Formats: sequence, structure tokens, C-alpha cells
Amino acid sequence: MENLLFSKRNVAIDMLRGLTMLLMVFVNDFWSVDGVPHFLEHFDTYEDGMGVSDVVFPMFLFAMGMSIPYALERRFSKGFSGESTLAHILSRTLALLLMGVFIVNTEGGFDSVIGYGRGLYRVLMVVGFFLIWNTYPEGMRAKKWLQASGVAILAFLAFTFRTPDGGYFSAGWWGILGLIGWAYCFCAVAYLLARRKPAILVALWLMLMIINMLQTGMREGGSIIDGHTFIGDMAGALRLGNASSAIMAMGGVLLSLAEKKFSDRKGTTRICYAFAASVILALAAFVSHHWWIISKNIGTLPWCLYVSSLSIAVYTLLRILEAYGRTGWFRPLSPSGTATLTVYMMPYLLYSIGGFIGLHTPQWVCGGLGLLKCALFSLLCVALTALLGKIGLKLKI
Repeated sequence: MENLLFSKRNVAIDMLRGLTMLLMVFVNDFWSVDGVPHFLEHFDTYEDGMGVSDVVFPMFLFAMGMSIPYALERRFSKGFSGESTLAHILSRTLALLLMGVFIVNTEGGFDSVIGYGRGLYRVLMVVGFFLIWNTYPEGMRAKKWLQASGVAILAFLAFTFRTPDGGYFSAGWWGILGLIGWAYCFCAVAYLLARRKPAILVALWLMLMIINMLQTGMREGGSIIDGHTFIGDMAGALRLGNASSAIMAMGGVLLSLAEKKFSDRKGTTRICYAFAASVILALAAFVSHHWWIISKNIGTLPWCLYVSSLSIAVYTLLRILEAYGRTGWFRPLSPSGTATLTVYMMPYLLYSIGGFIGLHTPQWVCGGLGLLKCALFSLLCVALTALLGKIGLKLKI
């Protein structure tokens, strides 16, 4: 695999990542309004189906996976070694895990040793994130002191956090960012080790699906392999769970590799290949649905395959728009694709500030009007991200 194949920025990936983040903020704001149509919401665990909200997170994982070959090959083209790239992968993973855990600890019952509330915790948390992981100007002398201040803020929050029953700061689960972190780590390390042997990555993707089938409960109850097993232990050691998140991310890696493999083919041929792959995955999802329900919460195989199929189709459509120069509509939304993590943090600031000043959504803002409010809120998060970027504030790990 030649490094130069991934040297040019892929605008369609930015668009896919940005649109999914925008949609994520949109659906995450549904809690603030009533009358949201069920097809837009998360389906219940055993409901056997998926709403729009159930598509957002896995599609983001798919876009993240697509970015891995581009990001790592750019590092190699700049002369970075494999060892430094591995350290880079691990540092990014650690950052996502830490952010995920800090966010998760605010989602349940909240108390503190010295009496501050959830709103102040979240504001300080985001301030700490920016101090540590901001994109600082090259050679900035105060960078280390600012990062040390961020570490001190997060340490203070971790030590003073308490649950209402006196519990301490803990990783009950890793949160959305943590799940992204573990999936990224597995797929990025796999790509680092097998970047010149794509067949190994295909085999890993198939292995992940086998793990999912063996570990996930079936329609009639129980899984193919119940109890304590080597496969379960291996998946647990790699933090894969039933491998659903890694399936999505590895699918993205493979799509980027496939696109580069067929880069010398005509555009119409590549489009046909992509849509054919989308149809094949959808048919595989249809067949697997006979044995497993569609469930995001469980992470079943039909859910993984249907969303993979949809991700390929949407990405291909964005590629077509890019080829014909029809991407101007995305320009105002571009911070969601290039400063994605900053956009993700904006709701925590805005909700907290709203709580400080007693701002809340009136009950009459519901139904279609409520959806409009959620859409405007997501656009506000993007606008604030753009504004912060202009003054040199942008999260990057």
C-alpha cells in the first residue's frame, strides 16, 4: 500500500463524520422535548427494530474506521516510525477512555464532597478537556502549564465526586467516547500490523462477526455458545464485548482500502461496486434476522449489517456529490466534520449554562416544533464550535 494513496484529504469522510455528529447532537437533545415520533427515537432493547437514533452511533464508528488508513498513512509519509504511531494510537485511546468515564459519572445520581452540582462539574470537565487536548500553536511556551492545569482540574473532579449513596468516581461503563476508543484501538492497531496485508484485515472483520454470532443471544433464547468460553475471554480481554462496535469500525477500514484498491477503475464502476457491497450486506442482514433480532442495545448482527450497508450507501452518495462539486451546502456545517470532538462537548456546556440561568424548554415546544428546536440546537453547537475555532480552541487527540 503506497502512502501517497492516502495523502489527499477525503472530503466525503469529513462529510459523513460531520453529518453523523450533527445528527447525534440532534437525537441526543430529544430528552428536552415531548412528542418525538417513535421512528426517530432509540428502540427498546427487545423491540426488534431500529429508529434513526439507533443508526447514528454505529455510522460514526464506520466513518471513524474509514479515517484510520488516511491518518496512519499520513503519519508514515511524514517519517513517523511504527513505534511512535503505536504510541499515538494508545494515547488517543486513553484520551477517549478518560473523557468517556468523566462524562459517564455525570449521567447517574450526582453528589460531591464539597457541594458543587452537576452543572459546574460538567463545565469544569469541559474546561479541563480543552486545557489538556486543545490544538495549541506550535512552540507555545505556556502549553505544558495549561495542560498541567487541565490535569489538576480533572483530578479535583475525580477525587471530589460522589454518588448520592457515597460511591466514588468509577468506570461503571466507558460511555460513548469510551466505546469509540476501544473500537479505534483494536482497528488502528490491527491496521498498523497488517497494513500491507489487507486479507488479514478482512479475516479479522469476519472473525469479529463470528464472535458476535457466538456471543449474542438468539431469538429463541441463549447464545450459540453459553457460559465461560475462550472466545468470550478473548473478546473480554480485548474489550470487544460482542464485537459490534469493532465490526462497524473495521467495516470502515475495509471500505477505505477497497476504494483505494479500485481507484484506477472508472467512477461508474466504483459506484456500482459500492452499491453492490451495500446490497450484499443488506441481504446478509435480512438472512441473519431469522436468528437474531435487530437491536442496537444488544449489538446484534442484523443491526451491524444493516447499518454497514446504509453507511456504504450514504458515503457513496457523498462521494458522488463531491465528484460533481455539489458540496457547498456542507460548508457551514464543516466544523462538525473537522472539529467533531468539540461539537460533541458543546451540549454539556450549553445544558449546564442553561441550568445556571434557569433556562428550559417550554412544554408547548413539542412535536414538530420540538424537532425544530432540537435541529436548531445542533446547529448552535456547530456555530459555537466554529467560533471557538477562530479564537484557537479546538479539541484534538
